[in-house]
Amino acid sequence: MTDVVADSSATPVAAPALAATRIMNARRRWLVTWLRDPFLCFAAMSLIGVVAIALAANLIYPTDPLDMVAPALLWPGQDWGYPLGTDTLGRDLAAGIVHGARVSLLVGFFAALIGLVIGTTIGALAGYFGGIVDNVLVRLTELFQTIPAILLVIVILAIGDPSIFLIVLAIGLASWPMIARLARSQFMTLRDADFVLAARGLGYGTTRIIVREILPNALPTLVVATSVLVANGILAEAGLSFLNLGDPNRVSWGSLIGSGRTMLRSEWYLTALPGLAIVLTVLSINIIGDRLTDILNPRSETR
Repeated sequence: MTDVVADSSATPVAAPALAATRIMNARRRWLVTWLRDPFLCFAAMSLIGVVAIALAANLIYPTDPLDMVAPALLWPGQDWGYPLGTDTLGRDLAAGIVHGARVSLLVGFFAALIGLVIGTTIGALAGYFGGIVDNVLVRLTELFQTIPAILLVIVILAIGDPSIFLIVLAIGLASWPMIARLARSQFMTLRDADFVLAARGLGYGTTRIIVREILPNALPTLVVATSVLVANGILAEAGLSFLNLGDPNRVSWGSLIGSGRTMLRSEWYLTALPGLAIVLTVLSINIIGDRLTDILNPRSETR
């Protein structure tokens, strides 16, 4: 009888320790999974490096990257005061790439955030309520999908003066349909789950069920999908700046490529170096998003 009492009193103490051990083992397996993937490690380190450079742009190059500070068309390595050379106006290309990282990442991340908010809201309402609400919102989503995204962005920019704010808004408004369709499928799957039925039985309101019960379970998949929007936003901003539709007062990777396109055959580094920055950043984001999809997928062996 004493042994039984001792065992029963030890059980509540052992349970938290066992749970903590399982959490530590899960975190350890997660870390090992990442470290064993060389592509994922490379992508994570590259993206962290680009973000760090963007955040420290004013410390690395405190001067305005639009200033003409040296002779024009210095090649990389020709003058170590300007390690990546200068452009056709004598502006430091390294300073332009560093400050351009801030603009390109800002456009990509905030445009994706706008697309995530709009798409999740529309997809959640369509998937949860169904019926006529679903029908109307799906038709609206399909309407936006029939309009070429770049054409919609150009029309929005033509209405007002091109600025970083307007570019972010335009790209965000053109990128939400993919998230909306994904959110709709997630909410249609989860709205009849046991925990949602239990919440309805307890008398929870519709808003609380959507925001506090279903959304947290659907959000990981939506966030992973948003990584595609970040990459697309960076590419879209580069394309707009290449077409002289970007903010003329800000340096971005796209504007650097656009300024060097007329001398592509002779001074190819003017487009190759900022183009390499775009490729590295977009590729890193896509690799991380792809691996996170595998990890968060319950049917995946990676998980």
